[in-house]
Amino acid sequence: MTSVLRGVLRNAMSRPITGMAFRPIATTSVKSFSTTRFAQSEYKAPETYDEEKVIIDQINNGLSEQDLAAGARMRNIGISAHIDSGKTTFTERVLYYTGRIKAIHEVRGRDNVGAKMDSMDLEREKGITIQSAATYCSWDKEGTNYHFNLIDTPGHIDFTIEVERALRVLDGAVLVVCAVAGVQSQTVTVDRQMRRYNVPRITFINKMDRMGANPFRAIQQINQKLKTPAAAIQVPIGAEDELKGVVNIIDRVALYNEGSQGETIRKAEIPEDLVDLVEEKRALLIETLADVDEEMADIYLEGEEPTVEQIKGAIRRATIGRKFTPVLMGSALANKGIQPVLDAVVDYLPQPNEVLNTGLEIAKDGTETPINLIPSSTTPFVGLAFKLEEGQYGQLTYIRVYQGKLKKGAMMTHVKTGKKVKVSRLVRMHSNDMEDVDEVGAGEICATFGIDCASGDTFIGTNSDKEIAMSSMFVPEAVISLSIAPKSKDNGAFSKAMNRFQKEDPTFRVKYDEESKETIISGMGELHLEIYVERIKREYGVECVTGKPQVSYRESITVPATFDYTHRKQSGGAGQYGKVIGEMLPLESENKFSESIVGGKISEKFLLAVKKGFEDSLEKGPLIGHKVLGVHMHVTDGATHVVDSSELAFRLASKGAFQQGFLAANPVILEPIMSVDVTAPVEFQGAVVGLVNKLGGLILETETGEDEITVEAQCSLNSLFGFSTSLRACTQGKGEFSMEFCKYTQTAPQVQKQLIADYQKSLKEKK
Repeated sequence: MTSVLRGVLRNAMSRPITGMAFRPIATTSVKSFSTTRFAQSEYKAPETYDEEKVIIDQINNGLSEQDLAAGARMRNIGISAHIDSGKTTFTERVLYYTGRIKAIHEVRGRDNVGAKMDSMDLEREKGITIQSAATYCSWDKEGTNYHFNLIDTPGHIDFTIEVERALRVLDGAVLVVCAVAGVQSQTVTVDRQMRRYNVPRITFINKMDRMGANPFRAIQQINQKLKTPAAAIQVPIGAEDELKGVVNIIDRVALYNEGSQGETIRKAEIPEDLVDLVEEKRALLIETLADVDEEMADIYLEGEEPTVEQIKGAIRRATIGRKFTPVLMGSALANKGIQPVLDAVVDYLPQPNEVLNTGLEIAKDGTETPINLIPSSTTPFVGLAFKLEEGQYGQLTYIRVYQGKLKKGAMMTHVKTGKKVKVSRLVRMHSNDMEDVDEVGAGEICATFGIDCASGDTFIGTNSDKEIAMSSMFVPEAVISLSIAPKSKDNGAFSKAMNRFQKEDPTFRVKYDEESKETIISGMGELHLEIYVERIKREYGVECVTGKPQVSYRESITVPATFDYTHRKQSGGAGQYGKVIGEMLPLESENKFSESIVGGKISEKFLLAVKKGFEDSLEKGPLIGHKVLGVHMHVTDGATHVVDSSELAFRLASKGAFQQGFLAANPVILEPIMSVDVTAPVEFQGAVVGLVNKLGGLILETETGEDEITVEAQCSLNSLFGFSTSLRACTQGKGEFSMEFCKYTQTAPQVQKQLIADYQKSLKEKK
């Protein structure tokens, strides 16, 4: 029976967790620091951390004791959560307890100072984080000094790129969850981002001093909504305004924060009324670990009591393996429970050399071969520029060092351009302050000035015999646009601002519309664009006029159709001739071009021109001039002329064929549908539900808590303009909402008819 149960448990532990790392097919000796190579056609990404660990162990066997010791004392972590869960407040306490700041300041800057990590005036005024901010600090645990590189990220979906690029370069994260609201919409988004980059996390349940705090309900939601096995490693002593401290259920010891700022930890016996609860939660922790860790499963099935070291070892293995998250609790604002989180970062989150980082080696013929990076100071330098900022000394480039070391005054090669650049100044960031350093090693995060590059570019050492590129971060599509123009004559500052913000933020797009003669900015939401308009005014002294927000519609087709189009133009002498025959097919969420030309009726050179014409056509659809989505153009036949055929002729023929086939394929307009989460006090439930219904939204779920309700719905973006004002009006200013892009769906027939009519009218006015 025991062996059967063990088999069941081991099967439960083998759930695949997909990721971005790669599995090698053949490896060379890591002892000599040769990078691990793969056959491009053969490699397969590991599905679990256990498969990654085989490669990681091979790499670590070749590291020197000095490299292993440096890695053991380093942690790269991010702080992520839903809006207003207390990330920046939590980070402020971390900086205070680690000695990086001398006093604690609050987020909204009521004391005219504000939280250290919110350095922008706009952040302090609005009480939100707009830009991710990096810092570093040291934490002493049991006589050993640990070095933390820490990034505080925004919670609002409009600034999601800041979370993406932080998680791209970090090894672990602290997920902050509100004890009252539990798992919210942005918590789910952040969880998805962590999974995208294979980032293990520990969870901190914050705001335990608030009325209605229920940490165990939050843990249940982590298990159910995030599909992540989670269990408490602490139990609160008291709750709400009676919160006094926490009990460490692994060591069976009570921890009380004392001193004016909670800087002193007093250990004591567990209060008698909590002994049974502690034992119950300890048993649940061991049982949960047995589901995700093989060694703990063996101990559990044998009926033995695991030691403290065995429990901590199992938590560490399962957390780094992305199979489990340990849950701690406290209140950042009340200065309770922060120091144990720092201990948990040391105990349970990975060192840089416990994470598999893979790049692509680019050969001279352009082929790319996956290659594992070695976190050693003696290997050639490889670093990723993951964030850009305009500083007082020029462009500030944040770099994560994956391999080798970066020295002040050294030269490095920009992989994209092949240019060599000099590192004239090297700094470690402390929010908006900087501290000069002479060199940084593998696993570190630093910044430098005077380098012309884009976010996501790779740099390598000039002594490197391999050209290695790192994969960049995921960049979501913009969903909302505004026309923008300076109020007064532009003296160059407006253009400078546009160029800078585009470079810093890949989700902020700028284009000039030739037809309307307007500058169009696009982004992730109203707040996103509003912040940039305000920053142009504050940082460049340019006041702007903005047009009505425009939804980023898409055009698509619903049925197959054929096309047979001939482009012919004679004007004396050589003319233009190209004929393209084929079919248009609807496709799910992507565009595709293919051909099956036989007998060389259209040459390879002209087929490339046909493909280029297809790609041009996707940028501006025939119905309302928006991008095209979900079209497969398949060319089956065509004809050329000995004299008159050219690449231009076939490119124009392709555009004509596209329009012909598109209009015959029952075209439709797609609109973006947003996932909306509305939170408000319980007494406004009827008003909130009524407001969502009025907008034509589809309510998916209504969750009623003790004092507030959360409504999850899907609404068209077009109906959400001005929603924040309407929500405030019907909830006496107490309602909040967040939204993120969900999918594209067909607009209603009457809406499509109106959009086409408006577009045709605007075209006539321009003539």
